[in-house]
Amino acid sequence: MGMKTPKLLCGHVMHGRLFPRKNHFRYGIYYLALPLSKLNGLPIAYNFFGAMSFYDRDHGYGTTGTLQSWAQNILASYGIKAEGEIQLICMPRILGYVFNPVSFWLCHDKEGALRAVLCEVHNTFGEKHTYLCAHKDGRIISSVETFKGQKLFHVSPFLKREGSYEFRFDSEEDHFKVWIDYFDSEGRKQLVTTLAGKYENLTKATARKVFWKYPLVTLKTIILIHYQAVKLIAKGIRYIPKPLQKQPITSATENLTKM
Repeated sequence: MGMKTPKLLCGHVMHGRLFPRKNHFRYGIYYLALPLSKLNGLPIAYNFFGAMSFYDRDHGYGTTGTLQSWAQNILASYGIKAEGEIQLICMPRILGYVFNPVSFWLCHDKEGALRAVLCEVHNTFGEKHTYLCAHKDGRIISSVETFKGQKLFHVSPFLKREGSYEFRFDSEEDHFKVWIDYFDSEGRKQLVTTLAGKYENLTKATARKVFWKYPLVTLKTIILIHYQAVKLIAKGIRYIPKPLQKQPITSATENLTKM
């Protein structure tokens, strides 16, 4: 359902590498879940420094354009109609610092049904790529359907930029879950990632609660990424230098083509 008020999404993230060396980890986390039409009434700092804040420039076009126009332009370029609320699920800035490995833009129709998801992925090299997941005929996205797309963006220096992803989303009024599985060039599932959480209202009180429950959550995220990298090196996994980023920086699952 299209979210009508700002929320927190509190839950956990799980990563699991299946081969050539198994490596699993899971940690508690929270995200902001923000309807783009309600940003001006946020109970946290909006486009200015705060203990917890949200900045438009961290997403979409960056310093130009609006978040709404960025998402709608991508949808329009593939002929996808989602004219209702767009809900952005992302990490906040904490004391001015943020790193969003992946943000999810849930694009709804006027009745509140989910029609498309934009997965905005950032790597630790300051680059980003956005994957559009939707049905070619524009039908509602259900929790049992998967979307397959070619991997076009270098994220982990321990996985080649090849193969494909499978995305699955379970988006309801009280919770959000996403599964992203990576398959290598031979079609073998190599990496599984899950984000699962429940919504609660975003207020000054709940923002304070999660701020102290998960201290320095954005810094924790980047530290965990580097800690896991050290573990993989210790297990003998080869480091892959970053290739030149591919253009364009937006793509869609295999059932969609640009108009």
